Amino acid sequence: MKTIEKSILVGFSANQMFDLVCAIDQYPAFLPWCDHAQISAYHDDGVTAEIGMAYSKLKQRFSTRNTHIPGRQIHLQLVSGPFSNLDGYWRFAPVGDTSDHACRTSLSLRYGFDNPVLAGLVGPVFDKIAANLVDAFFKRAHAVYG
Repeated sequence: MKTIEKSILVGFSANQMFDLVCAIDQYPAFLPWCDHAQISAYHDDGVTAEIGMAYSKLKQRFSTRNTHIPGRQIHLQLVSGPFSNLDGYWRFAPVGDTSDHACRTSLSLRYGFDNPVLAGLVGPVFDKIAANLVDAFFKRAHAVYG
């Protein structure tokens, strides 16, 4: 089982960062490894989403059930895909007197593969993707919000 923990302070509100992570259909526009992203089901407390990874000659798809606490947290749980386990949290914590100017954006992600062949093929690719996700959303915030 691998774990990624990354946190950065950003000059955008918790609501803005939450909205970026929830804009799943926009992922292919700014995540170079993402060739497909869509919401497959809506729930009272979140969504189920499907993401396509295309990196070099490797192509995989996975689905997660995302439970939302609006403006504060997204909990991701594996529904289907090449992983034996995929579970994590995006957290958005306002910083300072008002929540309009800055927040701490954090990603905690645990994932693993039962199949050693998949671990050897998909593991290194997903390691790179997961390690850069927070930075990718920070860059996207600059592009969207200025």
